[in-house]
Amino acid sequence: MDAQGQGDSSATPNPTPNSATTESSQKQTTEAEPSSGLRGKTDPGWEHFALKKEGKTNVYTCLHCLCSYRGGGINRMKQHLAGVTGNIASCKKVSHDVRHKMLESLNEVRQKKPDTILDEAYNGGGEVEQDVQEIETSSQSKTILGKRKCNALQSYFAPRTTPGSQPSLKSVLRGKEAHQKAKKALARWWYNSCIPFNACQTPYFQEALDAVAAVGPGFKAPNFHELRVNLLGDVKKDCELLVESQRKEWAATGCTIMADGWTDQRQRTLINFLVYCPTGLTFVKSVDASDVVKDAKNLFNLFSEVIEWVGPDNVVHVVTDNAANYVAAGKLIHEKYEHIFWSPCAAHCINLLLKDIGSMPHVADLASKASKITVFVYNHMVFLSWLRKRKDWKEIVRPGPTRFATTFITLKSLCDHKQDLQALVIDKHFTNHKLAKTAVGKVVSAIIMDNKFWNDCLVMVKVAAPIIHLLRIVDSDERPSMGYVYEGMRRIKKSIKELYKRKKHLYKPYTNIINARWDKHLKRELHASAYFLNPALIYDENFKEKSSISESLVDVLEVKSICPNLSRGLKEMTIYQERKGSFSRPSALEVAKTTRPGKY
Repeated sequence: MDAQGQGDSSATPNPTPNSATTESSQKQTTEAEPSSGLRGKTDPGWEHFALKKEGKTNVYTCLHCLCSYRGGGINRMKQHLAGVTGNIASCKKVSHDVRHKMLESLNEVRQKKPDTILDEAYNGGGEVEQDVQEIETSSQSKTILGKRKCNALQSYFAPRTTPGSQPSLKSVLRGKEAHQKAKKALARWWYNSCIPFNACQTPYFQEALDAVAAVGPGFKAPNFHELRVNLLGDVKKDCELLVESQRKEWAATGCTIMADGWTDQRQRTLINFLVYCPTGLTFVKSVDASDVVKDAKNLFNLFSEVIEWVGPDNVVHVVTDNAANYVAAGKLIHEKYEHIFWSPCAAHCINLLLKDIGSMPHVADLASKASKITVFVYNHMVFLSWLRKRKDWKEIVRPGPTRFATTFITLKSLCDHKQDLQALVIDKHFTNHKLAKTAVGKVVSAIIMDNKFWNDCLVMVKVAAPIIHLLRIVDSDERPSMGYVYEGMRRIKKSIKELYKRKKHLYKPYTNIINARWDKHLKRELHASAYFLNPALIYDENFKEKSSISESLVDVLEVKSICPNLSRGLKEMTIYQERKGSFSRPSALEVAKTTRPGKY
């Protein structure tokens, strides 16, 4: 502590009682607690100090830094917490919100008129009179407190409004009414501007509110020009700096370039280029390819431009659509950059797999019957209202025009509502209604009471269940999915064979469709290598080693830019595969079941 130059103050980090202190002085110390004074009951500073008497001198002990100070009043102690130098040393362990609170209290005392302060002192606030003397004799404190009125709020008030942090004292005292008023004001602006409700789920929403709350009252929102010009430029620079910071990760771990083609509302053909690495996804640029012939050569030129910008040595993988022109472009990329491998989008391929199964005649017939049921129920509110009154009722999922998985999800939803639908068509509410006697009503009633229809729906749900499960894995952002595609496709074929009790004439139509998509698009070197390098799968008891998997991994390792030392790479692959060295430890085998590949 800086005890010199502080008048009659002295700082002792661990105060101990004087050996000469008598029993009477200890009793006097106990009786000198600030419970009898007016300020002792109300001043917020007493929450952070302990007071005792040593003779006729007050000794204050800070509860944050445990330093003791002799003489002065509570105002001087609040200067210690507020960081106001010149009369006492500053506390170095106090939190930002307590520091701000003490500054507010000092400023309120200073702004009171002398008559008001003297009246309080006359009415019993003896320490208030002492505070007045301290304020009048501390010119440096006046200067600092005066400056604080202008711009020191941002320096001393830490933003404590983030979710999970301790709320400030002011926000607690305002009550529920003030919070509700603020929410209503925000909601009115939200509704008037026609902002989508899901916009509040963006992580930047709470961040913006925290920043405004940290500034405090009087914050002026940016105007039209600032949003359109100044702030837009600043945010763009921040994005550019973020992208530049990702380059280090691209060089360290390698990255994947992804292309997403789509058509906007103006019927323009756009191609978005993105770069993925374990730390996150980065948008590179969007190209308007409306006036470009999207053949293999032109697509190759577009990809080459992005690859050169990212850095050819940093790119390991290119993911595109599985159209013929993209397949040909992928081959040209691999010919120019031998270490860059191409593969189609796994989610798109699995969606097309569901499309092929959904196009089978018996599956299409089931989907048509299911559609008749959902259309009939949702077109007649009199029956829908009856169903909605059923216990634990949930809405029936209706198939989407471009989502092939929803066809099978609809069948699963109908199976879950089998009892409710059958209870409807045998109830008097339906049988006595005129709609039950129409041709459509009779058809729907017959479908609902047909047990073969429900059995076929249940079988198709079981066929599609592992496919949809794999689709959710590859279509989510929770974890890298390449190491699970190979195993996922193997489990799909295995579950279908077991469903039909390995009767070849029953499961063969489905496995033929799966093999056509799997062998043509997804059975790639990188998928096999990722499957081999996934410890959660290779160390599983159900793992089946195939020569094609090892050959694919060797093909990848033979690329010099990926594995400069092939002999060393093959040696480490053998150690990993045969569980030698540290891989043989029980702890390593246990962690391998839960550790995601590529995390470490």
